[in-house]
Amino acid sequence: MKFVPTKIEGVWIVEMERHADNRGWFAQTWGPEEFAANGLNPRLVNCSVSFNLRRGTLRGMHYQVAPHREAKLVRCTRGAMFDVALDLRPNSPTFKRSIGVELTAENGRGLYISEGLAHGFQTLLDDTEVLYLISENWHPESARGARWNDPAFKIYWPLTENLIMSPRDATWPDFVG
Repeated sequence: MKFVPTKIEGVWIVEMERHADNRGWFAQTWGPEEFAANGLNPRLVNCSVSFNLRRGTLRGMHYQVAPHREAKLVRCTRGAMFDVALDLRPNSPTFKRSIGVELTAENGRGLYISEGLAHGFQTLLDDTEVLYLISENWHPESARGARWNDPAFKIYWPLTENLIMSPRDATWPDFVG
């Protein structure tokens, strides 16, 4: 695996190093020792999958507060998506800034998102499947969200019309902080 830092501390692009032959290819996508060696949380307690029927599906921006803060490694295993990490750490130099990365089944990239950041994505193709490796189980009492189009964040999204999202994600209140 190759770990590529981004402009936001704690957000990394994790690229597969494919080993190809006449059968296809093989690549490691998770290794606790490699994650720890790069200063990333190696704890893995939950693996989840999200299947999204339609292009323009938007999920997020989600995070958990203490004592159940979570880190995530997100990969697209089918289709294509625009994945976003939003810095909600008040003492961070990149507070309220976001970064977006296109993840596809073909490019094999993953996005690692540290604790204290919100995560969301938008599908770019129908039938997009997303795999999450998560450092903490979901705890509803710690679950929080930020609205995808809150002017406090100015998040870039490739698609802005005919979006499909849950009522909760569409109506998170304006950010105060």
